[in-house]
Amino acid sequence: MSEVRLAAEQRTEFGKGAARRTRRAGKIPAVLYGHGSDPKHLALPALEFARVVREHGQNAVLTLALDGANELALTKTVTTHPIKNYIEHVDLLIVQRGEKVTVEVPLVISGEPVSGTLVTQDLTTITIEADALNIPEQIELSIAGVAAGTQIHVSDLNLPEGATLAGDADALVVAVNEAPSAAQLEGEEAAPAAEATEES
Repeated sequence: MSEVRLAAEQRTEFGKGAARRTRRAGKIPAVLYGHGSDPKHLALPALEFARVVREHGQNAVLTLALDGANELALTKTVTTHPIKNYIEHVDLLIVQRGEKVTVEVPLVISGEPVSGTLVTQDLTTITIEADALNIPEQIELSIAGVAAGTQIHVSDLNLPEGATLAGDADALVVAVNEAPSAAQLEGEEAAPAAEATEES
């Protein structure tokens, strides 16, 4: 993942009212912390930051132009409004070149298993440790041609070079089972109906 340059400015007002004013001005309230430094309250350009997240994912690494200096930061948490879907707040973590960070990365399933199977995906993200400037945007898992009865765990995933697992290696990612037949489905539907008839 490549780092992205973004202009940032210090915020001097705090609280909900100040945050609303920041957003009305086309900016996103943010907090920058880490490496023993005092948290810095920032304002980021809303459109530019939204584009960064869209193009580089929620683990984007930013080079912040702040007060005449550059600060390298990892996007740690992006809080989005639950209804209106705009970015409300961002937490940024100060990082250094060559530093390892622990992040959650999206897990993308591709391919089709053998015919007559049903796929259940238990995890949509996995936790890894990687170089701050080489965080994969996603981890891909191909289930092409996988047979019924197959279970794939976190430890079975192929991680990019330099990345290591930081979560539960035994956690189930995907289970491929035989799909129920039409007769079995009809039987399952008929059972509740029969129970309802008996109760009446």
